[in-house]
Amino acid sequence: MKTIIALFLFLNCFGLASSQNAPYDSISQIEKNKKLVKGFYEDLWATDNTQNYSKYLADEYVVHDIGERKNVTEPAIEQKIIADRFWDNGTNKVTIDYQIAEGDLVATRWHMAYQPESFFGKVLFGSGSIPIINVFRIQNGKIVEIWNHRHDIDTNQTLRFTLKGLLIGLLIALIPTIWAFRMQKKLKRIKKG
Repeated sequence: MKTIIALFLFLNCFGLASSQNAPYDSISQIEKNKKLVKGFYEDLWATDNTQNYSKYLADEYVVHDIGERKNVTEPAIEQKIIADRFWDNGTNKVTIDYQIAEGDLVATRWHMAYQPESFFGKVLFGSGSIPIINVFRIQNGKIVEIWNHRHDIDTNQTLRFTLKGLLIGLLIALIPTIWAFRMQKKLKRIKKG
């Protein structure tokens, strides 16, 4: 946080922080964009008002996520589906730490504390708090692009990778083990014969 504040102060000293030099209507548009993003969190993640997704998202948006979802165009309803998956299996508590906006971009640092209530929620999501940074690009009053940066190491997602690695390792170890047993049987037959 101190680094971000120091960078902002440095940019302001040299007149490089464009929001300070922006005309009044640009600043009000920046505030509108921040309010739109805050509403997105409040409706979809802090409360179970996921039916309001279309108030915040363009009909299609581009998502840049960790994992396989990079530069993928999705229909707006996908955000509702994702949020519903969490709400159907537990409860969320959302805390917005801060928002930074410039031009058509809004960055938000937030925490989601998830409490699973179903077996599926416990296994897939687990309980606990996860810090997330999202960057949204806003166009014509709607979110058209999302960059998602989660700290998945704090979640059960790492368990999935651990189990996958364990299974691959066991499979690799099984090959020489089978070979050794076959060789042992072959040696016993040779000794008998």
